[in-house]
Amino acid sequence: MTAGVPMTTVSRERRYADRLEDFSERHAFLVDLAMSCALMGCVVLGLMLTLPGAEPPKHDGVGVAIMGVSCVSLLKHRTHPRAALVVTVLCTGAAISMGYLLTPLLLAPIMAALYWLATFTDRLTTRYYGLTTIAAMTLAAVLSDSMTHLSLVLRTIGPAFWLLLPLAAGRGTQIRRAYLKSVQARAEYAERTREEEARLRVTEERMRIARDLHDVVAHHLALANAQAGTAAHLTRTDPEQAHRILTDLTATTSAALRELKGTVGVLRRPDDPEAPLAPTPGLDRLPELTAACESAGLTVTVTTEGSLGQLDPGVDLTAYRIVQEALTNVSKHADADTAYIRLAYAEAHLTITVTDDGARPPHRTGCVPDPGRGFGLIGMRERAQSVGGSLRVDRRPQGGFEVTTDLPLRPCPRTPAPDPEPAPDQRK
Repeated sequence: MTAGVPMTTVSRERRYADRLEDFSERHAFLVDLAMSCALMGCVVLGLMLTLPGAEPPKHDGVGVAIMGVSCVSLLKHRTHPRAALVVTVLCTGAAISMGYLLTPLLLAPIMAALYWLATFTDRLTTRYYGLTTIAAMTLAAVLSDSMTHLSLVLRTIGPAFWLLLPLAAGRGTQIRRAYLKSVQARAEYAERTREEEARLRVTEERMRIARDLHDVVAHHLALANAQAGTAAHLTRTDPEQAHRILTDLTATTSAALRELKGTVGVLRRPDDPEAPLAPTPGLDRLPELTAACESAGLTVTVTTEGSLGQLDPGVDLTAYRIVQEALTNVSKHADADTAYIRLAYAEAHLTITVTDDGARPPHRTGCVPDPGRGFGLIGMRERAQSVGGSLRVDRRPQGGFEVTTDLPLRPCPRTPAPDPEPAPDQRK
């Protein structure tokens, strides 16, 4: 309880100070006018003060008029803080030369001008004008006839002390305003950063969903197209083989529907009981993938080098999708009847190479190269980079193409790199 009281008091004081500052900004002229009137009252009272045994000056009206000019000049302190300070210093110096006693009340206009100078100007200007003002007022106090009864130490230390106070207070106010401005800027930046991060996450999620849908739909549709074309060609010459291919076509479409349902199911709410999540595919399903390609007339040979390392589930899915897309490109665009898959396991990474011989038999009528440019290579490259790997597509000297990807056994932070140009055949 005891510790909570000061915190509440400080909070209320800051709240009141903020309200006062807001009111001052909204009604600047009224606040400045009230301040000038208050300073004029202090000056009139200061002109009436004298040391014991000393006689006051004979020209009170002139002194009041001079100091009134200094108070009126403070109305321009927001736009012309230097000029306002110079006018107050000259008027106060004139009053001191007329025999008036130099007191804090007489210094009130200069103190106000110094405060506003330190608040509205830079440090160098504040230091230059402030030191000059202190030196001028100290010299005036030393030479004044009205203060001869005081010691030299009091005549020098007194004005310097009173004039240093507004400089320190104005500098503190400037620092506080700069701090509040920086806090507000940081808050706005944090808010803007959160919005940009949210948009980036939404974009990345859309890209991920687009890649998954592309891999599922493009692969199975390409296989179904190849199987249907091969079956149509063999209907008259080999009905039994055509029947087997049509049976495989049914399995291909069923697998496409299952994977499409699982991918779309991810978009549903996690707590929805009608959206069960299927296990993600990996390289353990490579035999099913090669069997489906062979039913479409593409012979696939798989070789494995090195000991089978334990792949991270994300890397395993990435490897499977890259092989799947590579075989889809071979089946649809490569003019090939044979594809080779090489899996090379090393200590910390896996190298996958998919090549084709580049020769299409005449019965592959369903495989017409797509003259347009799709998103297959882009998706493969993005998948490889998402786990810290890389992908390269090259034309083989002996014919055909080669897709090589190097993936870490454990995913690492993505290192963005400029994407190389796609292969000259503009594969999907």
